[in-house]
Amino acid sequence: MNVNEILLRLRIEKGVYQKELASYLKVSIGTISNYEKGIHSPDLNTLCMLADYFDVTTDYLLGRTTSRHNSDTLSRPLTKGYLVSDLLNTTLDLPPQDISRLVDYAELLKRAGAAKS
Repeated sequence: MNVNEILLRLRIEKGVYQKELASYLKVSIGTISNYEKGIHSPDLNTLCMLADYFDVTTDYLLGRTTSRHNSDTLSRPLTKGYLVSDLLNTTLDLPPQDISRLVDYAELLKRAGAAKS
């Protein structure tokens, strides 16, 4: 996916109009339209502002990763003394068959939580 497609999708997901985003970035609506059509690309400063606005990483906006989460999210506590990044690192240290089981268990918990709602 390209920057323009990602930007358009994020704006729609957040439910904001081009006018609102343009106001935040202090650019014209036409500039936002050009970004979304792939006519122009945001400069580095604007790219950083967009990442902050949509609470994603610049790598996500550039299509370099599918992970939206920034360092603030990774530093968020899950339980006392255990951060999101700790869970990620623990998971990555597991053998492949255990990672597969962990993913299966996470899906089970997600479905169980959805069923309670």
